[in-house]
Amino acid sequence: MTDFDAVVHGATELVVGPDESGRGLETVADGALAVVDGSVAAVGPTDEVIREYPPENAASAVDASGRAVLPGFVDPHTHALFAGDRSDEFAAKLRGKSYQDILAEGGGILRTVRAVRDADDETLLSNLLGHLDTMLAHGTTTVEVKSGYGLDTETELRMLRVIDRADDAHPVDVVPTFMGAHAVPEGRDADAYADEVVDEQLPAVESQGIAEFCDVFCEEGVFSVAQSRRVLEAGRDAGLTPKVHAEELAHVGGTQLAADLGAASADHLLHATDDDIGALVEAGVTPVLLPGTAFGLGAEYADAAAFLDAGAPAAVATDFNPNCHSHSVGFALSLSCVEMGLTPAEALIAGTHNAALALDRSDGLGTLRAGAPGDALVLDAPTHVHVPYQYGTNVVDTVLKGGAVVAAGGTPTYQSSGP
Repeated sequence: MTDFDAVVHGATELVVGPDESGRGLETVADGALAVVDGSVAAVGPTDEVIREYPPENAASAVDASGRAVLPGFVDPHTHALFAGDRSDEFAAKLRGKSYQDILAEGGGILRTVRAVRDADDETLLSNLLGHLDTMLAHGTTTVEVKSGYGLDTETELRMLRVIDRADDAHPVDVVPTFMGAHAVPEGRDADAYADEVVDEQLPAVESQGIAEFCDVFCEEGVFSVAQSRRVLEAGRDAGLTPKVHAEELAHVGGTQLAADLGAASADHLLHATDDDIGALVEAGVTPVLLPGTAFGLGAEYADAAAFLDAGAPAAVATDFNPNCHSHSVGFALSLSCVEMGLTPAEALIAGTHNAALALDRSDGLGTLRAGAPGDALVLDAPTHVHVPYQYGTNVVDTVLKGGAVVAAGGTPTYQSSGP
């Protein structure tokens, strides 16, 4: 008979979380952790932990000898619910077309909007569950997923309901964000469409209670700062915490808007200035950096060191979407080291603890401290450095979610509750 959820023991390196500096790691050699009722109950040297929590009394006992154990990855920015295929746009970009060129021709976001509107709910759900399986196998245990490929009340609500169903059916925790202001629909005026988001879509979302955050694409040629403010303030009035796509393609003022509104995060930030960074720090807004987007666009990368040096807890996310088709937090962390100058320790913190801050989580998510969710990864490697070092390779072997083993050998093993 089992007494508790899990014990993971004998880890060459067990990463507990950030140290006091916020840029280094607190680790335990020959480490172990025990999970009781879904939360970390003990973490420390193996001999101490297994004395109180014997492996024979655990529902799951994982021998991590020769391996590293990390907190589960938190991915705080994705557009993982979509339909259709845009691989031809990748080829077009390689021939010199810009993101804006493709959008102006009816491609990009607007193309995905047409595909999502045409897809039924079961197709959308199947697509999302498949993506979550891949994310889980690569170590993601919590992920934010946005709507925004509907651009009308009916389809935005459909997307949020599918996101909610996926959260119920899948072990990965799925955090829902409403993003009706993702693009301006074909043939519409931005001001008039922003009014629709405020007057029609947000009240409908509020009545359903199926979103936690409200995001907006504050960008040149999309939504101005004034339009974005209108949407985010209405979202806040509807009980949704603001998030902002800011300074991705040009500097238009979205970062300052995020600071003014006390947003949970400002994301992208490729063109953020020192003044922008200072405003985020003063307002306590988490910057989310998306190196996969810069990689896919062939663009300049955000200056991650500038954020950390200013005291901002920079997070890293995949931005998984049809224009940035990577499910892997590990790959994003590799890019953040090679292209944005983070150390492996800083990158891991950005993809765990700091990423949880971008989702306003204060329960220890993104760490393995006592009381935190029992979300842990066992690598097929001896240290955390192998996550960014082995770019293009999934080094995650075993994934525990709330103390339950849900992936092993790089393959999901959970029992689905069904869509």
